[in-house]
Amino acid sequence: MTETNQGKAHISQELIEFDSAFYDITKTINILSAVNPTNFEQQKNTFLESHYSIEPEFTYVGNKVDVFATKRKLLNLPLETVFDEDLEEIYFDTINSYLDKVDQFNSIGSNEFIYDSLRYFGEPTQKDVSNAKFILHLPGNLNEENEELLSFDQIKQILIDFAEQNELPHSFKIEENMLANALVSGTTIKLNKKAKLSGSDTRALAQHEIGVHLVTTLNARKQDIRILEIGNPLNTMTQEGLAILSEYLSDNLTIKRLKILALRVVAVQSMIKEKSFRKSFLLLKEEYGASNDIAFSVCSRIYRGGGFVKDYLYLQGFHKMLNAYEHEPNFNFLFAGKTSLDYLPQISRLIDKGIIQKPTYVSDVFQNPSALSDIKQYIAHAIK
Repeated sequence: MTETNQGKAHISQELIEFDSAFYDITKTINILSAVNPTNFEQQKNTFLESHYSIEPEFTYVGNKVDVFATKRKLLNLPLETVFDEDLEEIYFDTINSYLDKVDQFNSIGSNEFIYDSLRYFGEPTQKDVSNAKFILHLPGNLNEENEELLSFDQIKQILIDFAEQNELPHSFKIEENMLANALVSGTTIKLNKKAKLSGSDTRALAQHEIGVHLVTTLNARKQDIRILEIGNPLNTMTQEGLAILSEYLSDNLTIKRLKILALRVVAVQSMIKEKSFRKSFLLLKEEYGASNDIAFSVCSRIYRGGGFVKDYLYLQGFHKMLNAYEHEPNFNFLFAGKTSLDYLPQISRLIDKGIIQKPTYVSDVFQNPSALSDIKQYIAHAIK
C-alpha cells in the first residue's frame, strides 16, 4: 500500500456536528448485513433434496427502523451549515438516497423489497445482458476447478497475511452461516467456515475484500468528516467495480469468476421477469450449465431479502472502473472512502481544497499491475 499526505482545510464545528448527526442516523441502516439469510444451509439442503420443486423461504434477523422518524430526522438536517458547494451537493444527494434506503431496509423479507431495490439500484440494461451472454459463451467449463482447493486454514492464512503485509488494521471472524465465502464488514474480515477456494480464488478474494473494501473503509475513517464512510449515492457500482478491477490487475480474475458475475446479471433479469427462484435456478442449470452449488449460490444472492438486484452492477462497474483506471488522472481519489465515480469531480475539488484528504492507502496492484495476457486484456475490453 502507498501512503500520501495532504494539508487540511479548516472544518467548522457546525459542519462536524451536521456530519456526525447524519452518520448517527444512517449507521444502523446496513442492508447488506440485514439481507444475509439466517437459514441458508438448511434451505439449500431442503431445496436440493426436493429436486428443485419448492421455493426457498429464507429468514432474516429482522432489524427495523422507524421509517417516519428516520425520514423526518434526515429531512431536518441543517444542510445550510455546509459551507462548500461541492460538499453540499454530495450531502444533498446522499440524504435523498437514504430516504429510499430506509424503505428498502424496512421491506426486507417482504414482497415490496424487490421494488424498493429496483428503485435504488435500477435494473440490467440490454447492454448488461449482452455483456453477460458474451462472457457465458466464452470457452471453458463453468464448474471446472483448474487448481486444487485449499484447506480452511490455508485460506484464512492468505487473507490474514495480505492484510498484515499491507499494514491494514483489521479484526478477523469466522462465520458459521454466510452466503459469501468471505467479506469485509467495517474493518472485520469475515470468513465462511465452509469456504471452498483455490489459491487464485483466495488471492482474488484478498484483493477484492481487503485491497478495496477494507482499504476504502480505513481511508474513510481517516477523514475529519464521515460522509465518505456513509458513502456516496449508489457507490456499490464503483466499489464493486474497483474490487473486480483489482482481481483483474493482479491476474486473479479467471474466466470462471467472470462467468459467475455474468450469471448474476441473467439471474437478476430472470428474477424481475419470473419472480421464481426455481425458474431462475433451472435457467442457470439448463441454459448455462451451472452446477447445483453455483446456481443455488447465485440465485440466493439475487433472491435474498425478497429480490436484491445489486449484483448485476459488478460487470458494469468493472467496465467503468477499467476505463477510469486507463483514462482518469484522479483515479486513485476513488479510494478516499465509499466514493462513486459520478462524484469524482467533486471529490477531486474537495481534496484540492483540503476538505477531504487523499487516500492514505492505495493497493499496490493499481500502481504495479501484473503482466496480463493478450486474451485476458481482449476479454476485459470487450465488455462494453
